[in-house]
Amino acid sequence: MAQDDPVVSAQWLHEHLGMPDVKKVQRYTSSIPCVTGFGCFLVHAGREQGSMERISDGIVDRTTDLPHMLPSEEAFAAAISELDIKNQDKVIVYDGKGFFSAPRVWWMFRVFGHKKVWVLDGGLPQWQASGFNVEKASPDDDAVLKSIAANRAVKRVYNGEQTNTISFQTEFQPNLFWALEKVAQNVTAKTYQQIDARAKGRFDGVAPEPREGVRSGHIPGSVCVPFPEMFDGAPPSLLLPADELRRKFQHAGISLDRPIVVTCGSGVTACILALGLYRIGKRDVPVYDGSWTEWEGQSDSDYPKVTAPGTA
Repeated sequence: MAQDDPVVSAQWLHEHLGMPDVKKVQRYTSSIPCVTGFGCFLVHAGREQGSMERISDGIVDRTTDLPHMLPSEEAFAAAISELDIKNQDKVIVYDGKGFFSAPRVWWMFRVFGHKKVWVLDGGLPQWQASGFNVEKASPDDDAVLKSIAANRAVKRVYNGEQTNTISFQTEFQPNLFWALEKVAQNVTAKTYQQIDARAKGRFDGVAPEPREGVRSGHIPGSVCVPFPEMFDGAPPSLLLPADELRRKFQHAGISLDRPIVVTCGSGVTACILALGLYRIGKRDVPVYDGSWTEWEGQSDSDYPKVTAPGTA
């Protein structure tokens, strides 16, 4: 495990399972098996013929209609405390798609000051391809119950109710988080290069957005680097080596000597770009949390958009 690399291999994790300071966190995106011994970053647990139902994320800001926005420090600390994760723990994050939402959890931990966090390279698919054991997560598993408790802790914080003792301490890192007005200022100042992780068609405004009522297009001055370009492409996909990642960004016209901010549709896949940039030494790359979903919902006169002809 290297502090200057954001991922660990399935082999490394297999060799270190059971160590008291290695905690495993899964970001569920569907009903999938759980690696033996792993804690789970869950929200809702249900029964469907004895299995887990689809689980949506709940450690989020509950004061906004925007999807899965960063929660408050208190809410995050309360949730992570319920998961029995301590400040001294090494946290390994993975998801069932290989690379999708796990980098978002990696970024969340870093935003709140926890530097000992890594993503499992290739996620659950790579773990399975390596021949390591998996097991089905039962709704009665301790990890699932802890995750339900974490979700409830977030609700209590936002409802102003008393929570259990908070053992996980946070320290917000403003250099890793951008809100709407910071992006608006940058559109004019052009201090940071803006990289969008969405597919080119959505970026260009010629393919639809997945959310109803949201036009496709992009923030002025942005460059498109679709997040799948961070991977080697051979299933299960692994994060590209540093030299190849550098070439990807440079080919897109990005200067690696200048500051960068990343964005996407709703702040999830932007974190995959942040993961790739971290591997090549860009470790203070902020994520625009609201991303295109928030920007597109603002007035065109105050927050200009680049969209396809006839869609503005």
